[in-house]
Amino acid sequence: MASRRVHVVDGARTPFLRARTGPGAFTASDLAVACGRPLLLRQPFEASAFDEVIVGSTMPSPDEANIGRVVALRLGCGEKVPAWTVMRNCASGLQAIDTAWLNIQAGRSRLVLAGGTDAMSHAPLLYPPEFVRWLAHWASAKSAARRAALALQFRPAFLKPVIAILRGLTDPVVKLSMGSTAEIVAARFGITRLQMDEFAVESHRRLAHAQDEGHLGEIEPLYGTDGTVHAADDGLRRDSSVERLAKLRPVFDKPYGNVTAGNSSQITDGAAMLILADEETVREHGLEPLGTIIDSHWGALDPAEMGLGPVHAATPLLLRNGLTWDDIDCVELNEAFAAQVLGCLAAWDSAEYCKAHFGLDKAFGAPDRRKVNADGGAIALGHPVGASGARIVLHALKDLQRTGGRRAVATICIGGGQGGAILLERA
Repeated sequence: MASRRVHVVDGARTPFLRARTGPGAFTASDLAVACGRPLLLRQPFEASAFDEVIVGSTMPSPDEANIGRVVALRLGCGEKVPAWTVMRNCASGLQAIDTAWLNIQAGRSRLVLAGGTDAMSHAPLLYPPEFVRWLAHWASAKSAARRAALALQFRPAFLKPVIAILRGLTDPVVKLSMGSTAEIVAARFGITRLQMDEFAVESHRRLAHAQDEGHLGEIEPLYGTDGTVHAADDGLRRDSSVERLAKLRPVFDKPYGNVTAGNSSQITDGAAMLILADEETVREHGLEPLGTIIDSHWGALDPAEMGLGPVHAATPLLLRNGLTWDDIDCVELNEAFAAQVLGCLAAWDSAEYCKAHFGLDKAFGAPDRRKVNADGGAIALGHPVGASGARIVLHALKDLQRTGGRRAVATICIGGGQGGAILLERA
């Protein structure tokens, strides 16, 4: 591995806004620009100084083709700064940061803007294939007789929309929704509905405490065109309780499942952007980094148990660096589902699982729950898929800065059966 040290100089994110009725007030590029602009304004260099801009996104709109370039131009980076988009499902933002880190290590770049964004409320409704074919024939029809014949072939069912976000959250290989994979993980480790709901309530409690104590300073407010100010994550339910959550019905495996809307991450709009630089650039501009990227790892597993991806990413990462969870002060483990996070903790505590998958003689051991998502996670604040990987990296570094901790791990499960993890140290 190259010896060049790569620093995270600074970062910002938007509030995460829960999808409600119809498309939200901001597109994915709006969100990235909204947190990127104040981030760049407080730097001592111009936006044109970047060697590249890398943005992770899973569902940019048709008007945001290569959204990385759209964001770069809207931020004033100029036409000479190359920009591109990466997509690795839930880890797209983490992939952007990892790629920036590798490019700086290799000497291809010195200063990179990287992050992720998604406006999930803008996910499109699509026509079914049967209607698309019918429309194609209609457009090519050259006579009234042909159009009359086609009119007789029209069926009202053609107008039933395909909901893109539901298709996107269903694995095309194993034909399971992400929620169903969480049910499989829960069944494997005997995780109960009560445990899931208790975890969800704790996520909301921790986020409420973080908001009250000012632990989320990385958030830059959003300003709507109607004058509305969005200053905080709005998915928080301060009145959440196990009793309330117990009334919710299962969403994915009806009627006997345990994964509900209340113990799952929320469909959300949001963005997070970070600045990465090598040591020479840090010295040149007199920058004060948040921390340093030490290493990263990507793992893969059965898509039907995709929620265990963090185990398959973070375990090899820590082993390669001679570390255990006792050496880590902050763990940001994205909360796709309560069952998924609890499943990861159970897998780390399982000697059988650790031997089968990592050849260990004993259980690797789970991190202390107090270290895991200390300020709440995606169940409470939401999971804009392209942005979450960048958010957990940024917040892990902010947490180290606030608490004086030394090391952090940010890790995430990935639809399709993968996991990503990154090892960070405070500057």
